[in-house]
Amino acid sequence: MTGGAERAGGPTRAGRIGRIGRFVVVGGVNTGTFFGCYLLLHPWMPYFAAYSLAFLLSMVGSFFLNTYFTYRTRPTWKKFALFPLTNVTNYLVQSVGLYALVTWAGMDDRVAPLVAAVVAIPFTYLLAQRILTSGAAGTSSTERNDQATAVAARVDCEVE
Repeated sequence: MTGGAERAGGPTRAGRIGRIGRFVVVGGVNTGTFFGCYLLLHPWMPYFAAYSLAFLLSMVGSFFLNTYFTYRTRPTWKKFALFPLTNVTNYLVQSVGLYALVTWAGMDDRVAPLVAAVVAIPFTYLLAQRILTSGAAGTSSTERNDQATAVAARVDCEVE
């Protein structure tokens, strides 16, 4: 098997690593989009309104980037409605992590948010995967089609 090839049971290790890498890239793009929108909106409205609108715009962008690029699945209204749960989860995990790192572990409060953000990535990733792939054994319809094609190719090779 090569690169991100698929097995009948789901993505290979290389495929999962690629998906996680794409998730991290989308997170970086999303953060840049949020901050850019915030800076553009801030001169025109109060800072909290700019923050909120930038957050919503970047979340919509994140939904489509994660749908098409990270998980390679079709966006639906149901997925769109559930996607904010990933942001709530991220916020909660980061908040609890930040509190624990500063209060209990004595970590510098300038560094702790970065550590908490890194710790939150797996939780956010797993929830986004569950929502965006509709819980279909962690695979999208594109991945299932790829799996079927790979199985058919193996069968053709064995028959010849």
